[in-house]
Formats: sequence, structure tokens, C-alpha cells
Amino acid sequence: MNKEMTTAEIMVKMIAYSNGNLHDIQHFLKVYAYAKTIGECEGVSPWHQKTTETAAILHDIACPLCRKKYGTTNGKYQEMEGTALAEDFLKDTGLPEDMIKRVVFLVGHHHTIDAVDGIDYQILLEADYLVNADESKYSAANIETAREKLFKTSTGIALLRSIYQNKE
Repeated sequence: MNKEMTTAEIMVKMIAYSNGNLHDIQHFLKVYAYAKTIGECEGVSPWHQKTTETAAILHDIACPLCRKKYGTTNGKYQEMEGTALAEDFLKDTGLPEDMIKRVVFLVGHHHTIDAVDGIDYQILLEADYLVNADESKYSAANIETAREKLFKTSTGIALLRSIYQNKE
């Protein structure tokens, strides 16, 4: 078995995997930063922290394939295609099998906001939304709806309010 890769090593591997696509790299780095921040401030366990951070790094692994295959990075396509890609990506990382399974699950559900079944899932959704709201220029109404219906962690809510306070 391989030595367990650190989150930083997984990030370097994912940057290489991204083949110079600056938008994709910058997106997952921002999602990772928010996921790390939310997890640490919420005091999640080390297992959940690493799972969340790894999922944040890999969550959009299917975007290049989706662009090529479907001409879009629609969330449902990302979820459908991302699981196999994430599983293959993680096979040589030395991560525990239960963590790999959970990361693959999260990659395959990061656009599904119902039936959230854990703090790692919740944090990934919140972190991705924080970045997408800026990149996609979400309206004040969209952000308010997300605050009411999507955000659950106190840290995520505080970040959303702080970042988008001028949109309210």
C-alpha cells in the first residue's frame, strides 16, 4: 500500500491533472480554502476534515470531460461522470478505503442539495456555493434563498453574509 498522501500532495496531483486550465484550478483552490475554513471553524473531526478537503479539491474533476462530451459542465453531468474519475484518481493515494468511498460519493452528489447526510457533504455544498455565487454573479435573491435553504453551518452563514453583504 502506498503512503497516505497529504491534502497538499493531492492538490498538486489535481493541479497537474487539470492540464493548465486556470479557471478549473482557481475554482477548486477557492472551494478548498472555504471548505478548509468552514471545517476547521466548525470543529469537525480530522477524518471529516481530510474527507471534506479532498472532496473540495476533486469535486469538479469531471468538468473537462463534460465540456468535451456534452459541451457543458452541467451539474448532473459532473455528478454522473465524476464518480469514476474520482475513484481512479484516488486509487494510488494511500487514503483509507472508507475515505475514498466517501469522497467519491461527495463528488457524485455535490450538486444535489437534498438528502445531505453529513457535515462533510454540507460543508462542500456551502464552499462550492460561496465560490459559484461570485463566479456566476448570483443575484441578491439567489443568495438570500441559499442562505435560507442551503446554508446550515454557522461559519458558512457568517462567510456568506460577510462576502455578499452588499447584495442583501
